[in-house]
Amino acid sequence: MCLFFFFALLYNCRVDSSQMPLNRTFEFRCPIHGFIQLSAWERDIVNQAPFQRLRRIRQLAWTDYVYPGAMHTRFEHSLGVMHVATKLYESIMTNSRAILDNEYSWNAADHERNEQIVRLAALLHDVGHSPFSHASEELFPTLSDKPNKRHKHEEYSSAIIRGPLAAAIEQHPENSFKITADEVASIIEGKTKLGNLLFWKDIIAGQLDADRMDYLIRDSHHLGVQYGRFDVNRVIASMTTVPSNDDGAPRIGIQEGGWRAAESLILARYSMFTQVYFHKTRIAYDHHLFHAMKEILPGGCFPRFEGQALADYMRWDDWKVLGALSEGHGGEHAERLRQRNHYRKVFGNPESSSNQDTMLLLRVSSALGDLVVHTANSEKSWYKPGPSEIPVLDWRGTSMVVNPLSQYSRIVRSIESASGEILLYTRPEDVAQAISIINEVTQNDN
Repeated sequence: MCLFFFFALLYNCRVDSSQMPLNRTFEFRCPIHGFIQLSAWERDIVNQAPFQRLRRIRQLAWTDYVYPGAMHTRFEHSLGVMHVATKLYESIMTNSRAILDNEYSWNAADHERNEQIVRLAALLHDVGHSPFSHASEELFPTLSDKPNKRHKHEEYSSAIIRGPLAAAIEQHPENSFKITADEVASIIEGKTKLGNLLFWKDIIAGQLDADRMDYLIRDSHHLGVQYGRFDVNRVIASMTTVPSNDDGAPRIGIQEGGWRAAESLILARYSMFTQVYFHKTRIAYDHHLFHAMKEILPGGCFPRFEGQALADYMRWDDWKVLGALSEGHGGEHAERLRQRNHYRKVFGNPESSSNQDTMLLLRVSSALGDLVVHTANSEKSWYKPGPSEIPVLDWRGTSMVVNPLSQYSRIVRSIESASGEILLYTRPEDVAQAISIINEVTQNDN
């Protein structure tokens, strides 16, 4: 029996959970976090087809055409998010357990149950991603009551958790806490019906969440860049609870001693977006992929997430799209992907543009006319001010003060006000003509 389990683990094969002892732990080796531990229950969920599909969805779409190492997938990222979420949970408990117990009357069993729900939500938060991740999200169907708004991958994640994964979550013999699929999905959605469990939602989706802590470091590692690095251990160790501005109920924040580490996370995210995620060539490939997939998908969009349509949606992954592309489907944009003949950026404004910069961009765009085949806008909220801002707990003598991170960090305030770049693209065969026109416009401008 021991040899059986040894070879099963060595070859990562499937093992019937009925043959496993309860509370058995398994390990995945991760290039970022070392060993990531899973229970037999969590491993059975990972073995389900909807989660295994994440092996066939790249984290950064076509970015490997710019950074060849960017071949990592949503599968490893999801495991990493669960690992980081667990560390965040444990740190908050270390720093604030008495406060939480007093506020919510939680006991040891409650904490075990809460931690397991957080782990499952973190593990499954991306299970609904579409092929090539964010590059194809604009191909989700529109809302029936809001035709100008599209569904999001989180809604697909919730539907998969409540549907195909529900039995693996609810019927496992290790589920002694009677955790439901609806509870796991509701954490991801941030639904108020969770009651006190809603406190933990910011670990999954917030400005200091496990998702961005993992993807910034993981993407940097695979791309071979340093932009996304930050002091993750200091951030985790500084996590705590702070009173809400509204009703005094606890919410997740950071201790004053860790605000510079939180600042470094915001700066890392800003750097990754400006240097990597909005790289001029990467953006061009996203554009071609979007239009090629629009040609390939029946009706030009993904199936919805109800009933049989959800099963149809889960058949779509990178392999299926690549198969269609290799067979010649997808039109002109697919051909540009196959030939690596992407649109070229010919002009753009500075990130922090003056009125003069903006007017010049408009004049160039107007002069180029139909030569402009794509316009990309980097406008992105790298840090959200207001109620969702990261709160910092500051003890001044015996007085407790809670202030937003932007009051401590001039860097955060400056990033918050950045306007973003606008890039103009033309076909490769039109670059020379476009440059000639741009030179004419800029010379006249001077």
